[in-house]
Amino acid sequence: RMPNWGGGKKCGVCQKAVYFAEEVQCEGSSFHKSCFLCMVCKKNLDSTTVAVHGEEIYCKSCYGKKYGPKGYGYGQGAGTLSMDKGESLGIKYEEGQPHRPTNPNASRMAQKVGGSDGCPRCGQAVYAAEKVIGAGKSWHKSCFRCAKCGKSLESTTLADKDGEIYCKGCYAKNFGPKGFGFGQGAGALIHSQ
Repeated sequence: RMPNWGGGKKCGVCQKAVYFAEEVQCEGSSFHKSCFLCMVCKKNLDSTTVAVHGEEIYCKSCYGKKYGPKGYGYGQGAGTLSMDKGESLGIKYEEGQPHRPTNPNASRMAQKVGGSDGCPRCGQAVYAAEKVIGAGKSWHKSCFRCAKCGKSLESTTLADKDGEIYCKGCYAKNFGPKGFGFGQGAGALIHSQ
């Protein structure tokens, strides 16, 4: 092992000194840019793709396979059923495990994950580089969309109700006042002569 003459930071992967020009910081640890790779697939990582587990760093896909919930809609993006049970990652899977239902409404999951906030839309950890604050919660930039139409939102264009966020148009259509001047649907006032 090389002596650490400068008393500088050590890389969380190779344990050698990390100098400012080559440093990547994550969760209070320092890494060489060339060492900041997923421990499983060796993909390059950045603040938007890293998932941390203790001292280990993963891409979100490998992290999801190794530590995330198992079953429909997890691991490869919503709507995908992966038959990969993670054997390649050293995960032992036993058939006949009792079914544990997951919360079907992930947008209501506000949880703490590894010291970071949990996104109300997807339930995953939200790190500073990808955080957007809206309706008093931390969201991923990619999850900060209208719950009805999927349009991207900004803090100035959102309306919230019961912990969910909407664009102003969808909010008005679904939760706005009904009556004269608000369309001709049920409950509209009709003036007859």
